[in-house]
Amino acid sequence: YDVTNYYTVNLEYGTMDDFKHLLDDAHKRDIRIIIDLVLNHTSSGHPFFAEANSKPDSEYRDWYVWSDTDLGNQWHEGNGGYYFGFFWGGMPDLNYRNPDVTAQMYEVTRYWLEEIGVDGFRLDAAKHLIEEGDKTENTQATHDWFKEYYTFHKAVNPAAYTVGEVFGAGAFIANTYKEQFDHVFNFELASGIINSVNGESNTGINSAWKFTLKDMDDGDYATFLTNHDQNRVMSVLNGNEDKAKLAAFILLTSPGTPFIYYGEEIGMQGKKPDEDIRLPMQWSSDPNAGFSSGTPWRALDANNTDLNVVLQTNDSGSLLVHYRTLIALRNQHSALRTGKTYLLETDNTAVYAIVRSDGKEHLLVLVNLKDTPISEYALSLNENILPDGMLSLETLFGSAEGVQINIVDGKFSGYKPLAELPAYSAYLFQLK
Repeated sequence: YDVTNYYTVNLEYGTMDDFKHLLDDAHKRDIRIIIDLVLNHTSSGHPFFAEANSKPDSEYRDWYVWSDTDLGNQWHEGNGGYYFGFFWGGMPDLNYRNPDVTAQMYEVTRYWLEEIGVDGFRLDAAKHLIEEGDKTENTQATHDWFKEYYTFHKAVNPAAYTVGEVFGAGAFIANTYKEQFDHVFNFELASGIINSVNGESNTGINSAWKFTLKDMDDGDYATFLTNHDQNRVMSVLNGNEDKAKLAAFILLTSPGTPFIYYGEEIGMQGKKPDEDIRLPMQWSSDPNAGFSSGTPWRALDANNTDLNVVLQTNDSGSLLVHYRTLIALRNQHSALRTGKTYLLETDNTAVYAIVRSDGKEHLLVLVNLKDTPISEYALSLNENILPDGMLSLETLFGSAEGVQINIVDGKFSGYKPLAELPAYSAYLFQLK
């Protein structure tokens, strides 16, 4: 994340021709590729900063944020002054009050979209772009800059997709970035899912839903479980595959655009430091797990011969097949992609339930978060969204058939679709 050249590929990863080949083959398969774009800072090894630091009268001096005096934390001693680097001294922040910096990053954006052909960007550390006094995140100046940037990149390619990494954001913050990014990652919802699955209680996810539905009920955000800066979800869940399956089920039956961190779908583990949560993907039992014929940057997890894509592909009970099944259901049912979300009362903190509806299709999502069967629960919908009368349940996911439900004034209460919910069970029903 400390960039030394915005116009090429680091040779440790390959060449620009390799990258173009990847893009071409992905596009032939109707796959789109977005790349990280680091706008907040460069590397201290970037030629711009090297000149700015070595020559205080350089034209690039004002491309960074300087002070004649040491202002404390996040200020770092340079040549003839102190420069601001929010993350560390190796990542000096760019000065977007200088229009030349904006012009340069517009050119970087145009280059990757137009000349190379990428399909968009994940915008790293977006909330820190422009400081206002002591305020270092989500400032009005940052919002104003991204509004103009959004207009610019949409003019270059109207289909280009941007997702903002606004660390810690929930729906309230995501809503403040409308027309600045296509999506913002919903960290609040991610934490809610993980905390509820780990703690076997719906408290975390229900709380996250209440805030999310209050501030952004259209699902116009990006969802995930954990990412490249966090301990891997399987490690957070202490290797419990049942819980990993529930987390995936909740993620992929929720609104938003889901992001799956590579290896999550086969249960790869990893805890910080960062290098150990970014280990090579475990494709097969071959040397280096089929990742490379060369030498990977770090030794693979010792479990790679027993935990890989090839082995799980042919195992109907595997985590990988579980993910693929849920993704297929999401592709087949519009209510899972764009339907509204209605949180149900369950009368049992170990039971999680929502209804997804797009007006044409109504789906019931039901989960037992506990490691024991549950028979004491009752579902209630308090909003008028369903057609009145008796509705049957068609099972789309799960191994049981649910009983009919009587809808009065578009609602229901005290409803038990199944007499008992087995331990760590998940169901998706279509209401007909």
